[in-house]
Formats: sequence, structure tokens, C-alpha cells
Amino acid sequence: MRGRLSRGRLATGSHICVDLCNSAPYLLVMDYDADLDAIGLLCPLPVLKARKRLEPLDPGQVLRMQADDPAALVDVPHFCAEAGHELLSQAEDGGVLTFYLRKG
Repeated sequence: MRGRLSRGRLATGSHICVDLCNSAPYLLVMDYDADLDAIGLLCPLPVLKARKRLEPLDPGQVLRMQADDPAALVDVPHFCAEAGHELLSQAEDGGVLTFYLRKG
């Protein structure tokens, strides 16, 4: 899947990031192979669902995960480090956290 900016709207696979050094917003377009909607789920469910969703993926494939549990900011990077996956990106927009995880 590939996101594109179309008619001023963000399409699938894109999200706005903010560079914390200069607060300049930019558009991140990232390909992903699978999607996980963990909005409304509380710790530890977002990570457990991510683990299950990553299982059938081949190494190197990317999972996009969206969650709104603030604990995911700590849980997802920790999960990636412990399980051997790579956290490619994380961003927050309107209370929704978006993570891109590459299967290790």
C-alpha cells in the first residue's frame, strides 16, 4: 500500500510528522504490508495484537499500527526491541498514535 497526498487530504499510508528540532511539519509517505487498528484497546492489547499480526508477515515486511492508548508510546518501542523488530516511525495526530514496525 502506498499513501499519496490527494486534494489536500492524507491517503492510506501517509501521516504528518513534526520535526522536534524545528517544529516543522512534514508529510511522511511510507509503504506498508499490513495494517492494525488498535484504537480503543488498552495495554497490553495493542502489543499483543501487533505480535499476532506480525506472525504471518515475512521478515522485512512492514506493519502499520494505530492506537490511542498513551501507554503504547512506551510499550511498542519496548516490544520491538525485545522481539527483534525495527520501529521505523512513530507519530501522533489528534490523539491517534501511528507506528510503523518492520518485522525482524
